[in-house]
Amino acid sequence: MNYSLNSIIFNSGSPIKNAVILCHGYGGDGKDISIVAHYWKNFLPDTLFICPNAPEVCKVNPQGFQWFDLMDQTEDEILSKSFIAEKKLNKLIDEVKENNKLKIDQISLVGFSQGCMISLQTALKRKDKIKCLIGYSGKILNPNHLSKNIYSRPEIYLMHGDIDNVVPLNNLLEAKEFFSKQKYEINTKIFKNCEHRIPTEGLSIGLEFLKKNFI
Repeated sequence: MNYSLNSIIFNSGSPIKNAVILCHGYGGDGKDISIVAHYWKNFLPDTLFICPNAPEVCKVNPQGFQWFDLMDQTEDEILSKSFIAEKKLNKLIDEVKENNKLKIDQISLVGFSQGCMISLQTALKRKDKIKCLIGYSGKILNPNHLSKNIYSRPEIYLMHGDIDNVVPLNNLLEAKEFFSKQKYEINTKIFKNCEHRIPTEGLSIGLEFLKKNFI
């Protein structure tokens, strides 16, 4: 099963009822985020998990990948480059849907850090609605752009550590305000004494959120 982005894939062999695409953070790869999929797959045997590498080699860490460049870029330049990644993630979503004969509401996105940023932007701008989205330690990349381009409203759960020094907690608070202004109800969770990572509690909350939405 080949996809446009090099991916790690988990499939129990059961008939596929749902698919989850997990997007890693800046400088990471599909193997990093596959730890989450490896845990969840035991509880969701009829779910296909796809953990792609982001489309570009990371400028800061050539051993890893980036969805778009973050270094020495203006806000407009970052947004412009994010459109390229968005297009590629959309292509992957469509491939997963078509290759596995799924409907769009049987597909969900999970993103960590930069993977959360591109997942939010991609999901909300799609004309067809994915089932749900889980975002860890991320942010809305460009609120002004996104506010003008929301076409679908999947169920969303955003989680963040309170001592995150990479993507500060304030980004979650700003996201909450953004969605409130859009009359868009989302779920949020702040983890105490948690840095830039996905804690065990976050894995459990994410799993239950997927189970709820997969019913």
